[in-house]
Amino acid sequence: MPIVSRFFGIIIRMYYDEHTPPHIHAEYQSKKAVFDFYGNIIRGNLNSRTATKLVREWIDISLTDLEEDWKLARGGKEIKKIEPLG
Repeated sequence: MPIVSRFFGIIIRMYYDEHTPPHIHAEYQSKKAVFDFYGNIIRGNLNSRTATKLVREWIDISLTDLEEDWKLARGGKEIKKIEPLG
């Protein structure tokens, strides 16, 4: 699964052949969660309020890029890296 972004020990990935709704996979200290593009957790838990807050902030800032990557991934095309929080 391609890495879309990394920041503060958080890894964000997006699968190429995924189901809807549009979402990302976040990992922090071996904990995993799936977030929709509204920042809601679909499943999993990062077990860190701070990491969860940072992922949600990143989603808000990166929404346009995430939507573009989702379209690329659904079309089987290479997705682009998205700027990390920093």
